[in-house]
Amino acid sequence: MKIVVIGGTGLIGSKVVTLLTAGGHEAVAASPRSGVDAYSGKGLAEALTGADVVVDVTNAPSYEPGAVLDFFTTSTTHLLDAEKTAGVGHHVVLSIVGAERLPEGGYQHAKAEQERLVARSGVPYSIVKATQFYEFVQGIADGAEVDGVVRLPTQLFQPLPADDAAAAVARTAVGPPLNGVLEVGGPVAVPMDEFIRAGLKAMGDDRVVIGDPTAPYFGALLEKRSLVPGEGAELSSVTYDEWRARS
Repeated sequence: MKIVVIGGTGLIGSKVVTLLTAGGHEAVAASPRSGVDAYSGKGLAEALTGADVVVDVTNAPSYEPGAVLDFFTTSTTHLLDAEKTAGVGHHVVLSIVGAERLPEGGYQHAKAEQERLVARSGVPYSIVKATQFYEFVQGIADGAEVDGVVRLPTQLFQPLPADDAAAAVARTAVGPPLNGVLEVGGPVAVPMDEFIRAGLKAMGDDRVVIGDPTAPYFGALLEKRSLVPGEGAELSSVTYDEWRARS
């Protein structure tokens, strides 16, 4: 099976390519560095020739609300149009748990719009919605820091290792289209401020973390379970401490 991974050189994409190749599939890592740019459409027709499946794990170069919405809507439209022309039978996209519940968050809103484009395209599809990754602990703290103090929501989130998110995407890519959503998350839901505080401490980062239920998360105000997967989600069994011990 030929599977083209758009964004195949990034954190998740590179893992997906490795897993698919190990499974005996022809996995093609497509990205601007290989001459394939979903945003401009450059190289898509050539890359998708003979493809059975397209996996989209691209990420926006800017998180500014207007720019991120433009990136995901434009690149997804180009991809879906190219897939229809090439006769691709399955479009798999990686999205975020809770994106549809956070319309005021620029990034989350853009991902929700991307999901809608995929679902309405007519191309058989699967949407894999993941929670945040363990690898993002420091980045989440950096995004919430002001004058050396990290202020984070006290609402729940349920992070998982990027390896497990990539494995879910790879499994979905080699299966039949869901024409629906698969949610994946970590083993346990915990208050965000508590998790990030412990994660920073484990890395030797002594920044002060303050829990504030009114603190925005990348521009969005959270309800208690905005970022938590629902019933039927696939949950990783790997705890943060276990992941750190392996890393």
